[in-house]
Amino acid sequence: FLAAADGLGSIAIDTTQLNMSVTDPTAWATAMNNLGMVPVGLAGQQLVTDSICVPGFDPSLSMMTGITPINPMIPGMGLVPPPPPTDVPVVKEIIHCKSCTLFPPNPNLPPPSTRERPPGCKTVFVGGLPENATEEIIQEVFEQCGDITAIRKSKKNFCHIRFAEEFMVDKAIYLSGYRMRLGSSTDKKDSGRLHVDFAQARDDFYEWECKQRMLAREERHRRKMEEDRLRPPSPPAIMHYSEHEAALLAEKLKDDSKFSEAITVLLTWIERGEVNRRSANQFYSMVQSANSHVRRLMNEKAAHEQEMEQAKESFKNALTGILTQFEQIVAVFNASTRQKAWDHFSKAQRKNIDIWRKHSEELRNAHSEQLMGIRREEEMEMSDDDSGDNPSKKLRVDDSALAAQAYALKEENDSLRWQLDAYRNEVELLKQEKGQLFRTEESLTKDQQLQFLQQTMQGMQQQLLSIQEELNNKKSELEQAKEEQTHTQAMLKVLQEQLKSTKELAEINGHDESQVGTDSYEINVLTVALVNQDREKNSEKRSPGLKSEKEALLIGIISTFLHVHPFGANIEYLWSYMQQLDSRISANEIEMLLMRLPRMFKQEFSGVGATLEKRWKFCAFEGIKTI
Repeated sequence: FLAAADGLGSIAIDTTQLNMSVTDPTAWATAMNNLGMVPVGLAGQQLVTDSICVPGFDPSLSMMTGITPINPMIPGMGLVPPPPPTDVPVVKEIIHCKSCTLFPPNPNLPPPSTRERPPGCKTVFVGGLPENATEEIIQEVFEQCGDITAIRKSKKNFCHIRFAEEFMVDKAIYLSGYRMRLGSSTDKKDSGRLHVDFAQARDDFYEWECKQRMLAREERHRRKMEEDRLRPPSPPAIMHYSEHEAALLAEKLKDDSKFSEAITVLLTWIERGEVNRRSANQFYSMVQSANSHVRRLMNEKAAHEQEMEQAKESFKNALTGILTQFEQIVAVFNASTRQKAWDHFSKAQRKNIDIWRKHSEELRNAHSEQLMGIRREEEMEMSDDDSGDNPSKKLRVDDSALAAQAYALKEENDSLRWQLDAYRNEVELLKQEKGQLFRTEESLTKDQQLQFLQQTMQGMQQQLLSIQEELNNKKSELEQAKEEQTHTQAMLKVLQEQLKSTKELAEINGHDESQVGTDSYEINVLTVALVNQDREKNSEKRSPGLKSEKEALLIGIISTFLHVHPFGANIEYLWSYMQQLDSRISANEIEMLLMRLPRMFKQEFSGVGATLEKRWKFCAFEGIKTI
């Protein structure tokens, strides 16, 4: 009773929602029923319906609005309610069963965590069961959530429960965190904290896939039915030719309402090859009937043309009236802009009047151009009719037509007068364009002069490059000569030292002077031979050595760049690429480096005159074969 009282105190019930008297025992007994306390002598029987005691109670959902169900023994009341709204705190109560009791977790603790719900999940994992819990006790607790199809219990205090429907899993998840105690025993083997979570089962996933495939089939069937409903009907089948059908078709061809259908059948028969000597006369009569409809169609066309002319005339008259009203509106604006009335308007009013006047003038000009276009088309049609060879095409002009033409000419003169300002603006624009044309001629002469100057500059650049190449060759030859001189001097020093050592050895060993002379002669011969050999080797060197590691890096980068450009690249393109790597490098430095290595890079000229272009190409693979 104390536990029930505590549970009653923890539930916040608005007294305005419970319409019961304090002295009414029936109402109190019903409230105790709803809170899970069976009144004495009633054995769990409800005194009145739940919908009367608590407003908003839905027996089909097996719960009360705002109060969680407590006792599963109450008939018509389920064990677990659906999840409450997020803004209302969840209050869990003690759940009494026949064989066990479920105690709620601490409300201050966070809710138990669950894994991501698998698609079509009907199976839950239940862990933390008491050691002495049997399959019957588990079924007694969880069958209040819904129909159980299978229970797979393990020896390690957990089990898997499979329900009949997916929504029953949500009710079972609600029990996660409850402490389960078997009977009134305090033994450790008779209690345990439940942990309920979603389980991934192959049977659930298979049933979910089957359901999805069934829904997909239904959707395809629905779409097919919708397409069949919206598809236009098929044309009727063409009957085969026979004399009876030909007689019926001849009658249909004479009827104006059935002519379209009959002419289709006639065309099909002729294309099928039904015409022969026997049926030729019958087909000729049907073709003759079809030809008789030509005059009817021409008369219908003439009637439609007459209607179109009347519609054009009415449209032209309406457009003329609209144009007249536009003229009146523009006249009002022009009168308002005169100084006599203009000075009395404020600045904002003047601005609005000016905007309205410009807009009205634009609309008036557009309508007048449209009316002029209609009149030009009429004049062209009249000139075409007059120039026709067939005299029947010439129209008879009556007095009313002449009057209409005179009125049209008057309107045309008025519209021309209205457009005079626009033509003046066009003349000014033409003058401006003419001045620009003179400027373009001057720019053309300047362009030609610039082109000639560019050509002369390119020729001077070529001469400068050739002089630079000669200078570089002279420098390389001078460096080679200096290197040969230093090398020969070093060799002479070495040989002189060897000569001195041989003389000392000869004096020590007691050799005569003739032997020493012979040795010195041989050493001189050897020296001359070595010097000549070094000169030959230096003469074979075609390219000078690199001065620094930076030049080696530049040669490697330039070789890679030109290797991926098989048609070569000009020095400006190459310099712009190298500027991204080293901003201090100059185009002249790159060009000097390329000219120093003629076997790795070669220079080619393409184009004539102003289009003359100098390109550098990578030719190391060709030059290595000639070495």
